[in-house]
Amino acid sequence: MAHARISMYLPPDINPTQAAIAYGCRALPKLNEELQSEDLLTRQKALMALCDLMHDPEHVYVAIDIGCLESLKVLLKDTNSMVRIKTTEVLHIMATHNVGREGFLEHDIIFSLSFLLDDPEAACRKNLHMVFKHLAQVPSGAQGLVNNGLIPLLVWKLQREDEEIQELLLDTLAACLMEDATEALSSRVVPFLKEKLLSTNDHIRSKAACTLIAVRLTADHGSVVPGKVAALLHPPPQSLLSRGWKKSTDFLTHRLFSLAPSQGGSSFRRSYLVFSRAPGLLLGRWETSSK
Repeated sequence: MAHARISMYLPPDINPTQAAIAYGCRALPKLNEELQSEDLLTRQKALMALCDLMHDPEHVYVAIDIGCLESLKVLLKDTNSMVRIKTTEVLHIMATHNVGREGFLEHDIIFSLSFLLDDPEAACRKNLHMVFKHLAQVPSGAQGLVNNGLIPLLVWKLQREDEEIQELLLDTLAACLMEDATEALSSRVVPFLKEKLLSTNDHIRSKAACTLIAVRLTADHGSVVPGKVAALLHPPPQSLLSRGWKKSTDFLTHRLFSLAPSQGGSSFRRSYLVFSRAPGLLLGRWETSSK
C-alpha cells in the first residue's frame, strides 16, 4: 500500500550544483538576475545553468539581448576563481556560435577578457584562449584582436604557456596574421616560431608552420621566412626525419584548404600557390646552404 510519506532526498533529475531554471521566456532573465546576486553560491549555480543553455544559439541571442554579457563582464573580475573559470567557460560556449561572436564584438568582450591573460588559474586562461581562437575564425574577430593591441601579448605568451595553450595561441595568431602581421613582426614572432618548428610536439610544429605561412602571405619578408619553412618542408639531417615532419606538411595542406571559405577565392589560390611551389623554390636554397 502506498504511503503519504515525503522523502527527504532530492528527486533524481535535480542537479544541486545548478540554479533552478524558470519556465519558458523567464529562464534567462531569472539567471541574469542571479548572476548579479551578492551570494557566491547563487552566482556559481547560475553560471552552471548558463553553461548548459548556451549550447543553443537561440538562447545565446536572447542572453545577449537582455544584457547577460554585461553581467558576465563584471564576473570576469570576481575574486572567486571558480566564478572566473565558469564565466570564461560560458563565453567560450557562446563564441562557438556566430551570433555570440558578433555580440562579443558589439559589447567589447575582447578588452574585458584581456585582463585575464595573466590569471593564476590555467583553466581560466585556457577558456580565454579558446574564445580568442573562435573569434579569430571570422575576419572581423581577427581584426578586433588586432585593434585591441593583443598581438604582442599573445606572441609574448607563446613562450610562457604550457603546450595545450600554445596550440590555441598559434591557431589564433595564424588567423590574426592573415589580417595584419605588422605588430607580430615588431614583436619578433619569426624567431619564436623558428623555435616552435623544432618542438617535440607534432601539433605545435604544424601550427607554427601555418603561422609562418600567414606571415609570408601578409608581409614582404621573403628573405626571412622561407628558410624557416624550408626546414619543415625539407628537413635537413637524416637524424631529424620522423613521422612528425609528414604530419606537419599534411596538416599545413589541410589548413590551406580550410581557409578557402573564409578568405575568399583569390586569397586561397595565392596561399595554395605559395605552398605548392615552396618545395621547388626552397630545395635549391637548402642544398646550397648545406654544402
